[in-house]
Amino acid sequence: MRRVWAKKGVRPGCSSKRVYQWAYLYSFVRPSTGETVNFVGSTVNAAAMSAVLADFAGVAELGPGRRAVVVLDGAGWHRAKDLVVPEGVHLAFLPPYSPELQPAERIWPLINEVIANRTFPDLATLEARIDERCNHLQLHPESIHALCHYHWWPEDD
Repeated sequence: MRRVWAKKGVRPGCSSKRVYQWAYLYSFVRPSTGETVNFVGSTVNAAAMSAVLADFAGVAELGPGRRAVVVLDGAGWHRAKDLVVPEGVHLAFLPPYSPELQPAERIWPLINEVIANRTFPDLATLEARIDERCNHLQLHPESIHALCHYHWWPEDD
């Protein structure tokens, strides 16, 4: 649910259905180009994060000859002792309470735009809609770049 514009004196309606199923979107953003890699998962924990990092390393072809720095906040599953970090992935942690420094935080409104104030018959339909949106944004990296490429962010080599 989020705010919507309405005529003065008119209360906008929004249907809702209380269902407590969760899907989690893991997104990797390259701020200098706007490229994204996305994974939808059913949970957030060290095992899931390890699997997502491994999948990301595979998609990005990371290893001894190609490396990436992944900037993360201090979420428990990001810092878990049993987190497995694949070769070629280096984790850099932001200071506490500083989401404004995380480039990926700025893409959530773009992704949420297609699901906000809507209901879905089941979790699979919701996940499909999120996948469609992520695929659309991957075809338009300029919109991601415009949001995520801070002036102080280092350029790629």
